[in-house]
Amino acid sequence: MRRLTSIAAALGIAAATVLTTAGSASAHGYSTSPASRQMHCAQGTVSGCGQIRWEPQSVEGPKGFPARGPADGTICAGGNARFGELDDPRGGNWPTTQLRSGQQTTFTWRNTARHSTSTYDYYITRDGWNPNRPLTRADLERAPFLSVNLGGRQPGATESHTGRLPGGKTGRHLILAVWNVADTGNAFYACSDVRF
Repeated sequence: MRRLTSIAAALGIAAATVLTTAGSASAHGYSTSPASRQMHCAQGTVSGCGQIRWEPQSVEGPKGFPARGPADGTICAGGNARFGELDDPRGGNWPTTQLRSGQQTTFTWRNTARHSTSTYDYYITRDGWNPNRPLTRADLERAPFLSVNLGGRQPGATESHTGRLPGGKTGRHLILAVWNVADTGNAFYACSDVRF
């Protein structure tokens, strides 16, 4: 009887551990405006998205971008192979959000787990980048056009930032949004296809 009680206790602890760790890894955040690739997948606007359709909030990878972070060609998926469909350029046919160069724009995130935050950084592709290839650092302007410092505070369930888009942009571009978590080694990545 003592042996059965010990086995039952061990199984209970193991089950609790699995449930606890699975729950903590399943929720974080993603950008909703301009619409990100993971949002398009979650809403069914595009097909062939794999697991990201059910986990748009989980595009988490190493922080420190652009010096560190996901490897070139895996940036939109945060270096996470499970969500590699986000790195597929689809022949330049991801749906786009229409924007005007030089205008004030609000960027919005839906956060399902509100981590202590250092910054939200927004990058845009250089003129002449190739939308038919996976995103690389060389495709992006050198510095973010908008950086919002939260100083370690937690963002809201909906977090919005307003900033001015770079002037002189025309045609198709991609905005990379990076949410840098303050108290872990990770960040969340979201790519939004836009047209000027």
